Amino acid sequence: MKLCVRVDSFCNIFRHYLVIPIEHIPTVNDLRITNEDHQLVSHMVKVGKDLLGRDAPGSEEHRFGFHQPPFNSIDHLHLHCLALPFIPSWKQVKYTPLGPLGGFIDAEKLLEKIKPQAEAEANS
Repeated sequence: MKLCVRVDSFCNIFRHYLVIPIEHIPTVNDLRITNEDHQLVSHMVKVGKDLLGRDAPGSEEHRFGFHQPPFNSIDHLHLHCLALPFIPSWKQVKYTPLGPLGGFIDAEKLLEKIKPQAEAEANS
């Protein structure tokens, strides 16, 4: 799984990486309940955790997630890897789940949503 990583230097946060698959996937809504998609997102999260663990070990908290339509700004899947705090704190609104409205979805929640059935049953 080929990925690229971009540092978002325009965000008012301690550290912000974008982990992006090379293969074009428009949004989280285009991910399916398949081993391939689940492995892709898992790999993206691992890369993000490794980067923040290396570059921002002293941050207050790490957050990983995706914007969902209609709140995504780019139609190409990308994982936000955030080392908190937000400066100023109100900037976190952009990275907050909005329930049924969508907004930001936590990476772990997305992984549960696209987990293949056989894997889900094996973990029960």
